[in-house]
Amino acid sequence: MLGSMRRRAGIAAGLALLVAVSGCGDRTVFGQTREDRIAAQQNPATIQRAARANSRQSSVFDLFDTEDPNVTLEVNRYLWAASLDVLSFLPVEGADPFSGVIQFGYGTPPGGTRAYQATVLVQDPALDARSLTVALRTRSGAVDRETQRAIEDAILTRARQLRIRDSEL
Repeated sequence: MLGSMRRRAGIAAGLALLVAVSGCGDRTVFGQTREDRIAAQQNPATIQRAARANSRQSSVFDLFDTEDPNVTLEVNRYLWAASLDVLSFLPVEGADPFSGVIQFGYGTPPGGTRAYQATVLVQDPALDARSLTVALRTRSGAVDRETQRAIEDAILTRARQLRIRDSEL
C-alpha cells in the first residue's frame, strides 16, 4: 500500500510539473499566446503607455508621420530670408526649406573677434517671435541669452522690413 501511494504521489507530482512547464512556452493557453497575456496585463507602464497614446501630444516625429505625400510644411519666407541676411557673415552649411532648418558654420562678425556658429529653425508660416528659434554658440560653448535674443530681434526686425517692402510694391 505504501508503494502504491508513493507511485500515485510521483504521478501527481509529474503531472503538476508537466502543467507548470507547459505554461512556460509560447503555446496558447485559453486561446492566448504568451505575448497576448503580457500585453493584456494592467500594470502602470501599460496604463501610462495607453494614456500617452490617447492624449496624442505632438512631437517633432509627427512631421514624418504624414500619410499624404502632398502635405508640405510651411515656413515664413520673410523669417527665412531675414535669417540668411542677418547671419550672412556665417557660411551656410545646410538649409532645408521644407523643415525650416538653416545650419550655419563658424564665422566672425564684421568688427568682431569671436567666431560664432548658428542653427535657425523657422517653424511656422506666421511672422511671429514664436515661429523663430535661434541656437547660437562659440567654439567654447553656448553664448549668453542676451546675445542670442539680440540676434533673434535683429532677424525679426529685418523680416518685418522685408514684408513692408513687399507690401509697397
